[in-house]
Amino acid sequence: MTDAIVARAPGKLFIAGEYAVVTAGEPAVLVAVDRYLTVTLTESTDAGSVHSPEYGRIPLRWTRGADGLTVDPDHHPYDYVLSAITVAEQLRAERDLAPRFFDLRIDSGLDDVSGRKFGLGSSAAVTVATVRAIDEFYGLGLARLDLFKLALLATIRVSPRASGGDVAASTFGGWIGYRSPDRDRLRQAVETGHIAAALESDGWAGLEVVRLPAPDDLRFVVGWTGEPASTERLVDAVGRSTRAGATDHPGFVLDSRACVSALWDALRAGDDTATLGAIRRARRLLQTLGAQAGLSIETPRLTALCDLAEASGAAGKPSGAGGGDCGIVLAPPSADVPALLRSWEAHDIRHLTIAVHPPEGGADDL
Repeated sequence: MTDAIVARAPGKLFIAGEYAVVTAGEPAVLVAVDRYLTVTLTESTDAGSVHSPEYGRIPLRWTRGADGLTVDPDHHPYDYVLSAITVAEQLRAERDLAPRFFDLRIDSGLDDVSGRKFGLGSSAAVTVATVRAIDEFYGLGLARLDLFKLALLATIRVSPRASGGDVAASTFGGWIGYRSPDRDRLRQAVETGHIAAALESDGWAGLEVVRLPAPDDLRFVVGWTGEPASTERLVDAVGRSTRAGATDHPGFVLDSRACVSALWDALRAGDDTATLGAIRRARRLLQTLGAQAGLSIETPRLTALCDLAEASGAAGKPSGAGGGDCGIVLAPPSADVPALLRSWEAHDIRHLTIAVHPPEGGADDL
């Protein structure tokens, strides 16, 4: 028996590029945050299990059958964990490593004490942490980029339209610029070939993950509206609206690309004024998209969160798909952040004491 293996992955927040980034090759900016999901792996015999206190006391049991992983069909929302186990086990088999069983315990610090989700990317974090734990368990020796790729392959088996930006943030940490690969082609590679071949697929051609410098003089502030949101539901709704001709999606993608590219440049140049301008522009793009699609991307509480930030001298916008969850604020030294936080409290907006999780590894990892 091996000693317990503990792997963790940080949550994430989108800074800019939401919705457009689901189109292959389109850019976004994200940060990893210092809230974590932890996976503890212990070796077992005869069968494996997955357990999270969040989903009750009874663990999910898994075994291997002639057709691969088999699970108890009756419960649990463990789709991403099981997908991560599946792709990692496929890679293990392709490398002719002997199969073993293991138990996973999942503990999340990405929610509040009552279990309400903050929208910090728990699906991505649990996928990355699971792949990390299995990588260490079998001694796969995955480079950080291949760990990201394996986690994204597991993700798109469950959620084919997922951009993978959250997976990248959870894998690499820090401030990152991200362009999504062709997930349709990658999913086909997983379905028709070996995992090792899928890791080398030409579907990765559009992928880009770059390290961006954090702003030196802009304070990062996060507010939570207390309203849960479903990213997948909102992205699907925008897609239906686009197909119906209600939204100018090509125009939105072009505008988002220009906005995010300007943000990349501003961060690299240390230009706080341009960074704040890009954040404000990104908010306006989401407002326009929501109006065209007839969706509340910016809910009343998100509007209050952002408008109060502007009134304090800062720049704010919804983070991610909107519809609730979190908003992010970048505040220059001149902004009255204490007054902002008092105003948020009066509007039932909760300040989350979140900082950016530092980059993991060096520049060679990107």
